[in-house]
Amino acid sequence: MLRRSSLIPAAFLAGALVALSLARGADAPPPGFEPLFDGASLAGWQGGSTHDPRNVTAEQQAAWDREVPAHWQAVDGQLVSDGHGPHLATRREFGDFELWVDWNLAPRGDSGIYLRGCPQVQLWDPGNEEAHANGSDKGSGALWNNAVHERFPLQVADKPCGEWNRMYVRMVGPYVTVVLNDVKVVDDVIMENYYDRKLPVFPRGTIHLQTHGSETRFRSLYVREIPHAEANALLAEIRGGEVGFQDLFNGRDLQGWRGAVNDYEAVDGAIRCRAGRGGTLLTDQEFADFAVRLEFQLPPGGNNGLAIRTPAAGGDPAFAGVELQVLDDDAEKYAGIEPYQAHGSAYGLAAAHRGYLRPTGAWNYQEVVVRGDAIDVHLNGYLILSTNLAEVRQQPLDGREHPGASRAAGHFGFCGHGDPVAFRRIRVKPL
Repeated sequence: MLRRSSLIPAAFLAGALVALSLARGADAPPPGFEPLFDGASLAGWQGGSTHDPRNVTAEQQAAWDREVPAHWQAVDGQLVSDGHGPHLATRREFGDFELWVDWNLAPRGDSGIYLRGCPQVQLWDPGNEEAHANGSDKGSGALWNNAVHERFPLQVADKPCGEWNRMYVRMVGPYVTVVLNDVKVVDDVIMENYYDRKLPVFPRGTIHLQTHGSETRFRSLYVREIPHAEANALLAEIRGGEVGFQDLFNGRDLQGWRGAVNDYEAVDGAIRCRAGRGGTLLTDQEFADFAVRLEFQLPPGGNNGLAIRTPAAGGDPAFAGVELQVLDDDAEKYAGIEPYQAHGSAYGLAAAHRGYLRPTGAWNYQEVVVRGDAIDVHLNGYLILSTNLAEVRQQPLDGREHPGASRAAGHFGFCGHGDPVAFRRIRVKPL
């Protein structure tokens, strides 16, 4: 399913890269961007380090902050590091974003840019032979701390040490693109969670400027947060585009659906469960192996589910088929739920990673891939569940029988539980 586009995505139109790189000055951001550095002070910045952001205490943060003035200065519109001491990190956190930054290394320099607090987009001197064993000869720009996904750039695009390099970084979900000096060196590569390899990278975090032992300079730092709707479109493109997908919902009524049609309604181009109502709404069509993409919107405390390979005869989809939870699992009333009840989980069978939902009221983007006994759930780009039904149904987490987990085909749909959860842009691709 995953592909690597050879083109900069439509949201970043051809020609814009060259125009911005040639025309952008240090005193004004590109259209839609805002400055991270005011050119004269360290306002908006704090100390940081290679430290799991979930475990940073107030005392540790204060200690880093005290060290910053001894090692970082704002000089002539530049952020200058002596190569020692803490990182310089934004006080503000970012989710999906674009970043522009110019950087300049001293000979044998070694630096990096942390994304959402995680290491790192590597910056170093390709001519430093002592670091060739670690890959410096391959050039700057790539995700050096990756262990599974690509960690080196597509090609060397660095300018000689002492000259300014211009870098564009885009991060959507876990996917990172880097353009260095007008050359794409990283093409939608998944950034791994350095601090916990079992989890996807954090959905939000700070941006760090890191240096290793030699003077490093940064200037013209600009950022643009990517709106959810734009991120959703980019994720569809990154995940292979829309070829082969067909709409399951006409945007007007429930034609093509069966079951609890009186408990759902078509509203503003979405299918929404009626408040206080429930039941299972199923497609007329059956599916065996398939991928489904959709956007969903949760009200506070909202609860619903995706019915997978569910029989038309009815029954609870969590047992007659498989139910993938759709749940505001951040709500206080769900604080004590079992792991297999969290959003994205195969109910009773397998637990998904938590913490990757957008705030209630926002539209989340989700892709589910069902192939044989394998089910993968990608939420806002993050792989939150990857399970094998043949394995988990032998020892279900809830200790109950799940005969539906053995089904090879069935209907797709929604499992209403009384809350006005909405779904839109529902597309399916038989595999």
